[in-house]
Amino acid sequence: MTNYSTDILFAQKADEQDNLKLYRNAFYFPTMHHRPAIYFCGNSLGLQPKKAKEIIETELEVWRNDAIEGFFTGKHPWLYYQEYVKPTLAKIMGCLPHEVTVMNTLTVNLHLLLMSFYRPTAKKFKILMEAGAFPSDQYAIETVMKHFGLNPATAIIEVAPETGEKILHRNAIIECIEKNAQELALVLIGGIQYYTGQLFDIAAITQAAHKAGAVASFDLAHVAGNVPVQLHEWKVDFAVWCSYKYLNGGPGAIGGVYIHEQYATDTRFPRLGGWWGNDEQERFKMEKGFKPKACASGWNISTTQVMNTAALLASLEIFEAAGMDTIRKKNIALTGYLEYLLQQVNHIPFEIITPAAPEERGAQLSLFFKENGKAIHNKMMEKGIIVDYREPGVIRIAPAPLYCSFQDVYAFYKILRNKF
Repeated sequence: MTNYSTDILFAQKADEQDNLKLYRNAFYFPTMHHRPAIYFCGNSLGLQPKKAKEIIETELEVWRNDAIEGFFTGKHPWLYYQEYVKPTLAKIMGCLPHEVTVMNTLTVNLHLLLMSFYRPTAKKFKILMEAGAFPSDQYAIETVMKHFGLNPATAIIEVAPETGEKILHRNAIIECIEKNAQELALVLIGGIQYYTGQLFDIAAITQAAHKAGAVASFDLAHVAGNVPVQLHEWKVDFAVWCSYKYLNGGPGAIGGVYIHEQYATDTRFPRLGGWWGNDEQERFKMEKGFKPKACASGWNISTTQVMNTAALLASLEIFEAAGMDTIRKKNIALTGYLEYLLQQVNHIPFEIITPAAPEERGAQLSLFFKENGKAIHNKMMEKGIIVDYREPGVIRIAPAPLYCSFQDVYAFYKILRNKF
């Protein structure tokens, strides 16, 4: 869909033909000024699925009526609760069900996986990441370095855009990996750069990392539920993500973990163990000797967060019905439409810093304002447009395809055109 128009009839027709239009009614929209808001903030917090309350209340009822027996009774016995999300998550992340699990939150999981995969030696000890990576990733790498007695200033390699540019080109990443191959132990890249909205070439980066003898790992917070990936096929070593953005799992939602099967099925592969990662057949013997499950769930440590996972389960039912290919198709069309309309707005000076190529972005456009960015963001919020702001000077606009419409995008354009 490339023949965009500034006529409202285009948006109306596109919504009529939208294969995902039924799912808009599966979510609650916030209200601002006594009317539904235009919500373009799914890259920070997805909307609440209407079914989340029902699924959580089901588990509350089991807790009320069965108490401890809820681990073994009911529609979804709690003992296996993390297993119920695996089939759909595996489809979304392009991996095998035994390569994925849910637990904790993103940065906790990143720390745990680094303890398994980061094994610095005197020769190979450096970690490569993109300059300006999400702060939590920076903090995790910095503190892990210190844990191993290394100096983050010399052990962390940051690959940055060329002077005057905001986009980090694929070749620059690969050349940096090749240049530092002799000392490189691990590569950690955000699959989509949170600030610019750039989608990196995960397959090419993985291949380059492996050629350098380094671990290929990714923070997929802005990828999960946004862009289809093929983690198993690309042979990514491990990845972590949160579930509260495009996956609509709710604030502080349970985190996701992918571990390639060559490690996930190897019970000798090192990890920090806990009761919930131990084989269920052995768990209740209450004996010494950790015997991890031969799958990604062998990294689970504590009892599954049932209520948190139930909220995610409500959203994953929608993803299962909609399908990632259909979501991606609308994702490209909707973001392209937003880009087209923004290009018609000439009275407000800004730059779209997200790549123009659809294969290099997801459902987000980042607008860079050299001045007054925060003030413009505040005015948008006053007009009932929920977007977010990131220093310095960027307003991020993310029309999530499961619940945002072409008419939402048009309404946003109309406000920009007439009210600013």
